[in-house]
Amino acid sequence: MTESKKMKLAVLTSGGDSAGMNAVVRAVVKTAIIKGCETWIVREGYEGLVRGNAEGHRHAHSAEKGSSSPRPKGMEHQDDFVHNLRYGDGELLKDGTGDHPGGRTLRGRYIVRVGWDDVRGWFAEGGTLIGTARSTAFRTWEGRLTAAHNMIKEGIDALVVCGGDGSLTGADVFRAEWPKLVSELRQQGRITEEQLTKHAHLKIVGLVGSIDNDMSMTDLTIGAPTALHRICESIDNINSTAFSHSRAFVLEVMGRHCGWLALMAGVSCGADFIFIPESPPDAERWEDEMCQMIQRHRDIGKRKTIVIVAEGAHDSKLQPIRADFVKNVLSERLGLDTRVTTLGHTQRGGKPCAIDRILPTLQGVEAVEALLESTPDTPSYMIGVRENKITRVPLMDAVKRTREVAQAISEKDFAKAMSLRDPEFCEVLEGFYATSMLEQEPKLPHHLRMRVAIMHVGAPAGGMNAATRAAVRYCIRQGHKAFAVHNGFVGLLDDNVHQLSWLGVDNWMTRGGSELGTNRKLPDIDLGAVAAKFQQYSFHALILIGGFEAFSSLQILEQGRKYYPAFNIPMVHLPATISNNVPLTEFSLGSDTSLNALVDACDTIKQSASASRNRVFVVETQGGKCGYLATMGALATGACIVYTPERGIDLDMLRNDVKFLKRRYALDAKGKSEGRLVLRNEVASEVYTTDVITKMFKEEGGSLFDSRSAALGHTLQGGIPSPMDRARAVRLSLKCMAFIERHHQELLKQQARTKQAQPESAAVITIQGTSVQWVPVRDMVEHADMKNRRGKHSWWESHRDLVEALVARPQILAKSMEKKADDATR
Repeated sequence: MTESKKMKLAVLTSGGDSAGMNAVVRAVVKTAIIKGCETWIVREGYEGLVRGNAEGHRHAHSAEKGSSSPRPKGMEHQDDFVHNLRYGDGELLKDGTGDHPGGRTLRGRYIVRVGWDDVRGWFAEGGTLIGTARSTAFRTWEGRLTAAHNMIKEGIDALVVCGGDGSLTGADVFRAEWPKLVSELRQQGRITEEQLTKHAHLKIVGLVGSIDNDMSMTDLTIGAPTALHRICESIDNINSTAFSHSRAFVLEVMGRHCGWLALMAGVSCGADFIFIPESPPDAERWEDEMCQMIQRHRDIGKRKTIVIVAEGAHDSKLQPIRADFVKNVLSERLGLDTRVTTLGHTQRGGKPCAIDRILPTLQGVEAVEALLESTPDTPSYMIGVRENKITRVPLMDAVKRTREVAQAISEKDFAKAMSLRDPEFCEVLEGFYATSMLEQEPKLPHHLRMRVAIMHVGAPAGGMNAATRAAVRYCIRQGHKAFAVHNGFVGLLDDNVHQLSWLGVDNWMTRGGSELGTNRKLPDIDLGAVAAKFQQYSFHALILIGGFEAFSSLQILEQGRKYYPAFNIPMVHLPATISNNVPLTEFSLGSDTSLNALVDACDTIKQSASASRNRVFVVETQGGKCGYLATMGALATGACIVYTPERGIDLDMLRNDVKFLKRRYALDAKGKSEGRLVLRNEVASEVYTTDVITKMFKEEGGSLFDSRSAALGHTLQGGIPSPMDRARAVRLSLKCMAFIERHHQELLKQQARTKQAQPESAAVITIQGTSVQWVPVRDMVEHADMKNRRGKHSWWESHRDLVEALVARPQILAKSMEKKADDATR
């Protein structure tokens, strides 16, 4: 990219703050520098664009302006990376001392040039370090005219906006008006003809930062998962005191026009009742309905009651439903000792969870790509996510559809409001009712009712118990009987089987590990005896919850249908493993919990490493022969090197790693080196162990850096499952039950005395791209690397290249090689 064509890009955050905004800024800045762009941040949102930089604070377009970057020998003729290494304001922004009057200051500077190191470590911080503010000035033509002038003065021709629908609408209006704005600026003589020609068009891309998850055409908004974490942590803590005193708690959570937080918290925490704007209760009957449901729960012995109210909740006549009023209803009509807790702004606070580091990073990368590909004819894009795929959608289409939800609610067209939400929202709401309501009479007639066996196979993982709870509650609602098979197939052979009850699984949502007990034994330890037990207990269906062993078990059982009629029943595998190594599916239960445990541990380790200024920690992760946890953990923690079984480790790789670390530490500002992380999967190499690599780095680091190691071990199996794993467990578990019911009814239609199940009735539920798909187990085998117990192709492997790109490994090693070539020719 030539100097004349080099894109000059600014990023701002606007509207309410949300965790993950800093990850967006970091990713945008680093990706833009990699692509040869100049990068800027705008302080205080649109207000910063209007204020601009005071006279005397204009940025010179030279790296030496305010740069504290050293120029190591051999790198005097620096490339774009070293040229954009730092501009000196990163610490002021991160420490919040930018407006301090003494020494270097950001006072009078709202459009600030930033380099690579100026944004390092940002994504572990909550909120937005570059600030956000509501701007009345930007809503006026004069304000936008001034903002355009300030951008042109700095040479900026592209803008990344991270905010809510109002912020994104403002961005699109700004872009649409841009030609008229620059034309007026030229007429007023405030810009030159050359500037008019150079800045004829503005490139804009939007990312959605909102804890409410209220934007249409994307599954998740930046900050929503972290807000859900804060809510669930609070409810999990409240649960113990509610149980102790047999109390009811009414919690108010954020969500003015969107009930996502209330809904997901209700599902993830096992609430008794929820109120959300999109699906309000009947104005005349909701008090009776709520009291009847909660009284049924109390009648069977439930000691605690949790009711969650979205701040925008109302009844079918749009009359507000307040937490205090709900509390009075429960106290007066049911005589419950009831308390109200309003979580308020605690929901916005705290460091981002793993998914609010990974997705904003991926979205930030995509935002820069979208700007580079933008033309005057392309629409402004919003970067979103569908299941596991980063998407681009026309920004105003998403805003328009989002506002249609609020309009439908105001018009009392609640069916339309629900239809405008994504399909998962509707599924989760149905799942909440299926798992929270205790019906007086089963829904299915006797001949359609089943005896369903539930078994955990393999290593424990977060979400196993939540999935089991959902299946049990659904079974009881329909009239089925759910049987727990303890300790896997060994427990089945030992008759360690018992029927589960509605109340018995009530507290399982927040429990980690496996309440049923689990081991790695497969059914071929004695397949005939296993079949006999299936027949003895008259099982009509089987749900296997676990990792690669559960997949292998299902394969064995499906093949055994040829010899054992007892296996001719619907059988499903719900993937649950921290290794995330089940073929085809992109997510397994437990993987999010494990990632969050890894992030928490690495944040603490990195703090220790940074305190020592020049220390490299080699952190060993679990994951078996699958590098998912190490790779995604590296992306979520900012690790500079990652070792996985898929790529292995060799001497050339280690030699380059040492060169990279030496060169990177040489580039650090004197006395301000940061601690760095290296993530290594536990079986990445039999020879180059964690201890060997640590000693090698320590020896080679010399005076530049020291090295230590840390093995996280079984701590990565996590404690309390993450809210995302809990919610996903409920959603997938209920899909498993619907699958089982459908295939059981098809078997009942067969006239033969001995039923013959179809191959597709033994299947694995998978998340692929933007959808949930069922894959027959016999079709899964061709996608499995049975020897290494993982899939043949993994969607996340390409993220290793991104990990390396975000620490500038290619640029630093390339410069190191150039220096060697120069030395050789002298």
